[in-house]
Amino acid sequence: MEALFPYLLPYLILTQWFIRLTPEKENSLSRFKLYFKTYGISALGGFPTGAATIAYLKRTNQISNSEANGLLSICHGPSPLFVLGFVGHDLLHDTRFSWQYLILYHTVSLFLLLLYYFYHRSNPRQEIKLDNLRRNENPFISSIKDSIPTVLVVGSTIIFFTTIYTVVMFTIQTILPNIHKNLLLLTAASLEMTNGLKIAHKFFADESIILPLLMATFLSSQSLSIHMQVAVIAKSENISLKPYILLRVLITIIIPLLYFILFL
Repeated sequence: MEALFPYLLPYLILTQWFIRLTPEKENSLSRFKLYFKTYGISALGGFPTGAATIAYLKRTNQISNSEANGLLSICHGPSPLFVLGFVGHDLLHDTRFSWQYLILYHTVSLFLLLLYYFYHRSNPRQEIKLDNLRRNENPFISSIKDSIPTVLVVGSTIIFFTTIYTVVMFTIQTILPNIHKNLLLLTAASLEMTNGLKIAHKFFADESIILPLLMATFLSSQSLSIHMQVAVIAKSENISLKPYILLRVLITIIIPLLYFILFL
């Protein structure tokens, strides 16, 4: 109630409202504009705003099945407020890393989006089915209705994985009190990204090279709790997760490597 709803709910409502402002009488937005509009919404909202937006576009037949599969993997990134506020200001007390990471991440993602656009450019656009857009309903009211289930999915997922995280970490520290800190960190980061970032800062606060690389890795790979949120939203529209998983692995390798080469 103190963190999730004040932060996520307004973002989802605004982004869902914005995507519904697309004219409904005809396919007035080109594929290029629609792709970059979708990416912009996901980049500002962070996860799982991209997944929720793409599910809406798929449901209203503004994008095809194959387009939804690819866009789900590309239009997915951490919120700028989270990277700048929590990581930069709260943990590092310096936003330089945050700006460097955001610029690098979105440069790579926009390059992938351009490649994806050129790949699909020759395919014909589908017509929008007006009946599916609930054209008689106020877009703002519709965005509120569609945002509430997403927030509940995210909230329940976070609660579940926070509980699992607490139990697993307590069990490991009880059974293996002398466990290596790197294994403890890997376990925490794989379950819940925020806790992984906190522990990374705690263990490697004095490491000027290792800490930023760990931050970049965790922000790129995310965690099971975030992937579960995306999976639940994607499943509602039968969107495949295979491209999403493959690109997560690729991004997790590329972003830290480029960050090391460019900034360290």
